[in-house]
Amino acid sequence: MAVDLTTADALMLWQKVNLHMVRDDAPDLSSRQMAILLTVYLEAPPHTVRDLASRLNVSKPVITRALDSMGKSKLIARRRDPADRRNVLIQRTVEGVLFLESLADTISTCARGEGSLP
Repeated sequence: MAVDLTTADALMLWQKVNLHMVRDDAPDLSSRQMAILLTVYLEAPPHTVRDLASRLNVSKPVITRALDSMGKSKLIARRRDPADRRNVLIQRTVEGVLFLESLADTISTCARGEGSLP
């Protein structure tokens, strides 16, 4: 689905969404954490630290730190790969699904011009 927005409209939408996110009780994620979370939820598994680091073009420690923070909020979970115990698989969680569904609702609401913030 293509959406045609002016530069100003795109930035205003992003501002409204971010204002909602900051004012909400939900976890406050960095752009890097959001990119990782969306990758895990929108792209087919399996996901490993190595694969995510390669996909996002960052180091494995960067991914590990982000996953540590998101794990504390229960947005993702980690477990050993039963096929290769050296690998850790990154998994989706119910909390993560609910977080992203709420975010999608916020984006839709802001895009329709509803729920404007002062």
